Amino acid sequence: MSPTKPIQKKTKKSRIRRISDWLHLWLGITSGLVVFHLGITGCIFAFQKEITEFIHKKEFFVEVPANKRTIPLSVLKATAEKALGGKKKVTFISSYIQADRTWEFGTYKAGNPKAFWYFDAIDYYDLVLVNPYTGKVTLVSDYKYEFFSIIKMLHWSFLINQPIGQQIIGWSTIIFVFLLISGMVMWWPKNLKKSNFDKSFKIKWKAKFKRINYDMHNVLGFYVMIICLMLALTGLVWTFQWFQQTVYVVASGSTSPPKEIVAKSDSTKTAKAIPLDVAFETAQKMFKNAERIGMSPAEGGTATIYATGYKGKETYWNFDVLLFDQYTGKLLARKNQSDKNGGEALIGMNYDIHVGAILGLPGKIMAFFASLIAASLPITGFIIWWGKKKKKKNPAVAENQSQLN
Repeated sequence: MSPTKPIQKKTKKSRIRRISDWLHLWLGITSGLVVFHLGITGCIFAFQKEITEFIHKKEFFVEVPANKRTIPLSVLKATAEKALGGKKKVTFISSYIQADRTWEFGTYKAGNPKAFWYFDAIDYYDLVLVNPYTGKVTLVSDYKYEFFSIIKMLHWSFLINQPIGQQIIGWSTIIFVFLLISGMVMWWPKNLKKSNFDKSFKIKWKAKFKRINYDMHNVLGFYVMIICLMLALTGLVWTFQWFQQTVYVVASGSTSPPKEIVAKSDSTKTAKAIPLDVAFETAQKMFKNAERIGMSPAEGGTATIYATGYKGKETYWNFDVLLFDQYTGKLLARKNQSDKNGGEALIGMNYDIHVGAILGLPGKIMAFFASLIAASLPITGFIIWWGKKKKKKNPAVAENQSQLN
């Protein structure tokens, strides 16, 4: 009769570690569905620009004439409004330095602010693409029901307009941050022997499903932890005002709010030229390094025309702002990116960090895979918990099973 290998007693965990492990389990189960939802919608949204432009390539891109002379912005704006039925006013415009792109003319009007669902909180949200050389409308899109707009709002608040939607998202994200940190504690190898190293950094693909699932939870979770933390923390900036204020104070080193540029249009002044065209021409000259220029026409009273020069092809954080008199097109004020304090600049980067665009295509790829793995963690974690729940109570059998894996 062969001798039986004595069962080694496991090192007793500290009380703090046992509490951390218990919280990791039950908070993970509690927030699992929300984390899965955020991960899946995040992955889908990661390449929304590339997918949209691929599907509508003929609508987004045009042939460039030899002279590259564009039609006046006011005429293109009127064309877009006509395409919208003549009853909706364009509220924002995006023109591109990239010569072969159509220009975007958008209109937005809020609906019932007390509505429960996203669709009822928006009256309309439309986008018109116009060839800047010919004035031809290439696309009229209802962005209220556009696929990626719905995905974005699902990710944002489950399509719920009331605060409860974002609160569920926000608190689940806070739990997810704790799960990442406590998971790192659980993952940390006791020593750097080769066996422990392989277990912590490699997936044993030739093992049984139970071991592969365990490795996918621990190993993949480790590799994307930093990226997932960035995605989670940037998400919290939008969800909780107190969190955004904290980020601002820490980054700026001050509790003083950012300095706003203030200017008013003078309704007693008039000009022969169309003010919007005058403002746009000035903005083009002053934003020589911009990749695209956003224009927001004024809406009555003393409001001003806003011109925003974005220095990135598809990022939003690095921009300068010009304010123009809506009656004359005269430049009234300017605020540059360099004028912003650290807190203001960091908050401005939040969207670009969250979607990975701040690092270009590599950043989007990282955000995509991190979101995909984040969505898998509740599933693999649940399978681990379910397997332990059904494991036989006999410690000798449990030891033998672990050795077989």
